[in-house]
Amino acid sequence: MNMKEVFKTIIALRQAEMPFDVIGRDELLPLDRKKIITIPGVRRCGKSSMMEITVNRLIEKGVDKKRILWLGFDDERLRSVCTENLDEILKAYLEMFPDIALKDVYMFFDEIQLVKDWEYFVLRVYKNYCKNIYVCGSNATMLSTELTTALRGYPLEYETLPLSFNEYCRFKGIKTDTYLESEQAVLRNTFRDFNAKGGFPEVALAATESERLKILNAYFNTMLLKDLAEHYSITNTNVARYFVKRIMNNITKPTSINSIFNDIKSQGLKISKDELYLWANYVCAVFMFIKVPKFEYSMVKEENSLFKYYCIDNGLRGAVMMPQSDDYGKNLENTVFLHLYRTKGVDGKVCYYKDKTECDFLVRKGDCVDSLIQVSWYISNPQTFEREVHGLTDAAVATGCENLFIITDDDERTITADGKTINVVPAWKYLLK
Repeated sequence: MNMKEVFKTIIALRQAEMPFDVIGRDELLPLDRKKIITIPGVRRCGKSSMMEITVNRLIEKGVDKKRILWLGFDDERLRSVCTENLDEILKAYLEMFPDIALKDVYMFFDEIQLVKDWEYFVLRVYKNYCKNIYVCGSNATMLSTELTTALRGYPLEYETLPLSFNEYCRFKGIKTDTYLESEQAVLRNTFRDFNAKGGFPEVALAATESERLKILNAYFNTMLLKDLAEHYSITNTNVARYFVKRIMNNITKPTSINSIFNDIKSQGLKISKDELYLWANYVCAVFMFIKVPKFEYSMVKEENSLFKYYCIDNGLRGAVMMPQSDDYGKNLENTVFLHLYRTKGVDGKVCYYKDKTECDFLVRKGDCVDSLIQVSWYISNPQTFEREVHGLTDAAVATGCENLFIITDDDERTITADGKTINVVPAWKYLLK
């Protein structure tokens, strides 16, 4: 097989498809940053689509599609490609377009991690030929920390998450900029759907419930067996599966890895405590969970606190776990966390507050506490109301923050308590701000 001719064919076929038929996302990758742009994120969250959207924007700006080189290495014709073949990409492109200098090309490499030692090729191209390179892939070798190491500090990272609520509405064809009562009722119902089913793009477009669950279970098994077990050489996959489920079950609460260890040990299963602490880091590295520390002014105390672990997607968790009576509230807190994580900014950080009372989320911007947020499906119960309000006001006194929220399913009002003003906001409105 003449690999150079195969590269030519793939490049030409992708150019013929441009502009791509793809649904837009809220966040955009940068154009003309003269950097290697990497797009890490959980498997199947839409990383390739982010690059396709970028191609469409380039074409809208007037960039000739001939100046766009796209190669997806999951093409079966590229199964035998090794590092030595990668230089044929440049030769193929230059033979196709001899009048275009490589410095004027935009290069998009999808699933390039399937080629061993790919990073040396990308670095050489970046240093010598082309400054606009985009790289993404779904394998665990495309993790944030490993990309930074492999590319020696050159990349700019743009982490991608599953769909936001606004994006989910776009995928469903639901209007979000409306004041009509009937359309707001549709938004409420769409939010409840999103809160339960999550935001994986393929899942949002699934035709049936059985198809949705089948897709999500396939995602979970691939994440567990490929991204986690295979990448980190975990042989005891049954214990790893149980460990992941235990963390999924405990979202919204501080999680003691030591308690999970004692539970596993009591069942006669063999695993060391040190291994479990490593696994807790691994499940975050492969984007299955995001860990949240307790708010402390001391960095040492913060790192030694019990972490909360929020799941990357409610639908994924729901497909794996048996339905439980408190899932609405847990899902809502997980949904709000993902929104805060997505919007916190470069200098932002999300923590939880716990002293005599608790506050679900504390958002820091630099050295300042920007906002305090409680999440509760409903607050009509007097005990629930008192708990949520006191948690907020105590955290406000301790931190000096005056930007206070309670996020609910559908309650909306303003509360004054202990001299503090608290905004009660329906989740669907809060997520669309």
